[in-house]
Amino acid sequence: MNIAAGSNRSSRIAGFHKLSPRERLDLVAAFAGLDEAQVAHLANMGNLDPVLADKLIENVIGTMNIPVGVATNMKIDGEDVLVPMATEESSVVAAVCNAAKQVYETGFLTSVSGNLMIAQVQAVEVADPAGARIRILEKRDEIKAACDACDPVLVSLGGGFRDLEVRLLDTPSGTMVVTHLIVDTRDAMGANAVNTMAEKLAPSIAAWSGGRVYLRILSNLADRRLARARAVWKAADIGGEAVRDGIVSAYEFAAADPYRAATHNKGIMNGISAVVLATGNDTRAVEAGAHAYAARSGRYTSLTTYEVDKDGNLSASIELPLAVGLIGGATKVHPTARACLAILGVTTAERLARIIAAVGLAQNFSALKALATTGIQKGHMALHAQNIAMMAGAVGEEIDRVARLLVERASVRMDVAQKVLEEVRGS
Repeated sequence: MNIAAGSNRSSRIAGFHKLSPRERLDLVAAFAGLDEAQVAHLANMGNLDPVLADKLIENVIGTMNIPVGVATNMKIDGEDVLVPMATEESSVVAAVCNAAKQVYETGFLTSVSGNLMIAQVQAVEVADPAGARIRILEKRDEIKAACDACDPVLVSLGGGFRDLEVRLLDTPSGTMVVTHLIVDTRDAMGANAVNTMAEKLAPSIAAWSGGRVYLRILSNLADRRLARARAVWKAADIGGEAVRDGIVSAYEFAAADPYRAATHNKGIMNGISAVVLATGNDTRAVEAGAHAYAARSGRYTSLTTYEVDKDGNLSASIELPLAVGLIGGATKVHPTARACLAILGVTTAERLARIIAAVGLAQNFSALKALATTGIQKGHMALHAQNIAMMAGAVGEEIDRVARLLVERASVRMDVAQKVLEEVRGS
């Protein structure tokens, strides 16, 4: 098959999914006019077996390698932990390390609400929604048996159906009857398990409700699977009462204003998503659940809380849904994810969620402290300067020299970096 770059090229490539990754890459290179260096770069899949990559997603032509760093100083529930974090953003790992160092003596205390996931079955065109709700609730034992039969292995591990909830939602097209199957998925994230149960129950719910069933799928608002972390930073250890009060004020801004809360929570997710990604879990699911939870009151607000305790110290906490697992999907088969889980030393999904919550709190503390003191740019831009230096063409020892000069001149910009690089090379 020959595809030449040009105005007559077509994205309709018959049998593309049946080709090998390299065959696909060659076609894409011809389509896009990639040069030899770009093709060679994409063909190098690093430490991920091309065969495995081809099984993880569709139409693979390469991989996107993300740096994996390790957060140090983390003490969680009295246990020292090294936390792998996969991210491309400067200062994220350093922020967690710094926050944890300042609270290392007492560390982070964590808890979880359990491993319960929700599958939703949507019924529409129901003549008597209130009556349908009662009829479905009356079938609880039958529903439990059907759900548990879908995954006997999960049941053998102590999981399975736990509860039933039926909600009536008023919509422009009428009242929907939405059945929630509440399932303990143990050490799995659980999407496949609960989706299978929802599919299995759909015909029965249609019959019991007298309506038509459309959607049957999990909810990523996993509010039955909350993870919590808390810590107390001594005022003397973080710069005194003025810094403490500045952090509380920054939190109160986020709690009151959704414009600020969006950036506040994005910073939290910088840390959380980095651990979720490093362990092969679903970053999109976790992020969707976190932001939905932040808006559960009807107004988007902060996922963290900061207060001054009776001793005058800074008491902080976080609570959010964390549907993560140790089995299934990339978590089970991706070698980097397996190695990161080994570094963490976790044996349960609950422990992983606890650690991730603590990282989110640490990340947020560092961001608020920076905002309340020197400003977020000072520390962030010092690290970002290295990226700008590389973008300008610096290599080897030049990177640190150019980055240092950019910070000293308080001008971390590409055009400045190019001039500084010329100075470094001419000296």
